[in-house]
Amino acid sequence: MRMPHGEEWLLRPVSRGWCRYESLLDGTLDISDIAEMNDAIAAEDENRERAQEAAKNR
Repeated sequence: MRMPHGEEWLLRPVSRGWCRYESLLDGTLDISDIAEMNDAIAAEDENRERAQEAAKNR
């Protein structure tokens, strides 16, 4: 489910346990930190999907 204003992109690292919500609020993390974590999450998800697909095709 999508959030109404695209907040899922900002909150995805929080939901994965990679950072705390408070770190977004207090400025500990900035937008480049969130972007980097989202890139890493996307790569991790793609690698997992590829591994699952390869395992099915054995």
